[in-house]
Amino acid sequence: MSRFTGFRTLALILTVGAETTLPRAAEGGIVRATASSPSYIVVGFVGGFVRHTNPHHGPVQLAERIQKNAPQGTYIQIFENRHRKMAYHTILRLLDVNHDGALSREEKSAAHIMLFGQSWGASAAVLLARELDRIGIPVMLTVQVDSVAKPWQSDQLIPDNVLAAVNFYQPHGIIHGTKLIRAEDDSKTRILGNYRFDYRQTPANCQSYSWFDRTFTPSHMQSECDPRLWSQVETLIRDRMSPEPQRLAVSPVQ
Repeated sequence: MSRFTGFRTLALILTVGAETTLPRAAEGGIVRATASSPSYIVVGFVGGFVRHTNPHHGPVQLAERIQKNAPQGTYIQIFENRHRKMAYHTILRLLDVNHDGALSREEKSAAHIMLFGQSWGASAAVLLARELDRIGIPVMLTVQVDSVAKPWQSDQLIPDNVLAAVNFYQPHGIIHGTKLIRAEDDSKTRILGNYRFDYRQTPANCQSYSWFDRTFTPSHMQSECDPRLWSQVETLIRDRMSPEPQRLAVSPVQ
């Protein structure tokens, strides 16, 4: 079975499961909304058909941890990956300080945006960065966790409005992440690394996940719940909120 065929089959099964077992998800989940002129905008995307409020999933847990002691004026929001356009318009609204419906050069240059996600959500983060690039809005950081692009998407090339980007992936199973990301312009974007995690050698404990995930996508599932991996994502984000950023020491699981 090819990866594309297997992916389409899995997506169909997940779609049926989502329609029959889950209530309809809200379009976006505000974890923390602050002043109209935020100091930082942190947007995360969950993968697959996961709800943005699901407390068992890495992006949701990360947002909840960050919001507890984030700098004043930080805006954090989690979206389903299919609601990327809503995330885009939310960012534009937040940056429009004078509420005139148009972003000035000053409003764009004042942006402090960080984007992250897992699986389809990681691909959504890269696509959102690319959409922001088209209108001249900079992005401080993108973080991809076991990034999976939909058939019509590309998640490997990081646009030149992104200052820094990092990719965490695992290589096993029907669904596994993009192994290599690269900068569209090396002089503008620093690739912090492409870090491999191997859950066949060092498994993560994911007790709350379904039998389907455990049976068909165990390694991809573990990238979503691994506290070791998500603590490094948290460090990356918090580091950029610090007045004196420190160098991150990434420790991938081998």
